[in-house]
Amino acid sequence: MIGGGQGSFIGAVHRSAALLDGKIDLVCGAFSSRQDVAVQSGKDLALPSDRVYSSFQEMIEKEKALPEDVRMDFVSIVTPNNVHFEPAVLALRNGFHVVIDKPVTFTLAEAEELAKVVEETGMLLCLTHTYVGYPMVKQAKQLVDENLIGKIRKIFVEYPQGWLSKGIENTGSVQAAWRTDPDRSGKSGCMADIGTHAAHLAEHISGLKITHLCANLNIYGEGRLLDDDGDILLKFEKGVTGVLSASQVATGEENALKIRIYAEQAGLEWRQEDPNTLYVKWVDQPIQIYRTGGNQGYPLSKFTAAFTRTPTGHPEGYLEAFANIYQSFAARLLQKITRDNQEFNFPEYPGIEEGIRGMKFIDRVLESNQSDQKWTAF
Repeated sequence: MIGGGQGSFIGAVHRSAALLDGKIDLVCGAFSSRQDVAVQSGKDLALPSDRVYSSFQEMIEKEKALPEDVRMDFVSIVTPNNVHFEPAVLALRNGFHVVIDKPVTFTLAEAEELAKVVEETGMLLCLTHTYVGYPMVKQAKQLVDENLIGKIRKIFVEYPQGWLSKGIENTGSVQAAWRTDPDRSGKSGCMADIGTHAAHLAEHISGLKITHLCANLNIYGEGRLLDDDGDILLKFEKGVTGVLSASQVATGEENALKIRIYAEQAGLEWRQEDPNTLYVKWVDQPIQIYRTGGNQGYPLSKFTAAFTRTPTGHPEGYLEAFANIYQSFAARLLQKITRDNQEFNFPEYPGIEEGIRGMKFIDRVLESNQSDQKWTAF
């Protein structure tokens, strides 16, 4: 692991998710650019001192020198956005696969360069777009893929949070400080952080790519340099339209990601704060309610069932969804390590292509927001 030391929220999430299914072990780390934090983080995680490194450069160099059956197989990068590209490239070029938190890089140019490195090296890269790991998201995608709800007409996706309603970046919040800092977060705040999740979720379930957008961004936090709120009109392939709304100043909201997809025969609705439920609203029959773990009369797809760990009524959530991303990646990596050419029966995890689309989304949103023309081609 690179990053994710003491005080990191997302590092602990990645570790918990990666270890959940018993297929992955944490063997080494460069947990902080501060030597004292790196060392103490390694101790807290019970790692041997010779596998705790002071920099990602040192880690990659020394791990590469270890015997193949001892050294790390892949690296998980959980640093601020401005420290994604360099360690990812170094790891790939030295024979290590990569899992990376989103957005994939600091700029679109870096993402496109990273894609070239992935292709040149033949190594695997996994992007942790967490929400596509939820079983009911997989079920929704299956219903769309099998054309059971008919031709899609409209997509609404919203992601309101309230955690930046006050200027906590100025009162000691490490997470808020780097996410509102252009030098570490990048050119966008809210839309880069959670708007990309919403856009990816819409494309993932619908199977349709965004072709044009019309954006309006806002900054409500006093003295804040990056957007903390915004609304976007969307045009998708096949004439489908949509609306995306994201805010980190929606006072009182927690993590209220929600998507609604309306098609000719039925509408789908899923909410991240009630992740084990998928509503299917038919035009000519009663509403159907799918539940994670099993349900009353509506069998789950094989992919949904494969990523469900508990019986019906025993809630699964964010960590399990995150773990499903790691589970797919681990299965693919094990197949590559063992040179097993059998058919791969797990849904694909997000990768560099999704990473590039996320960076394009950020660029096009900002371009549209600053333009009098407004409608901007994706």
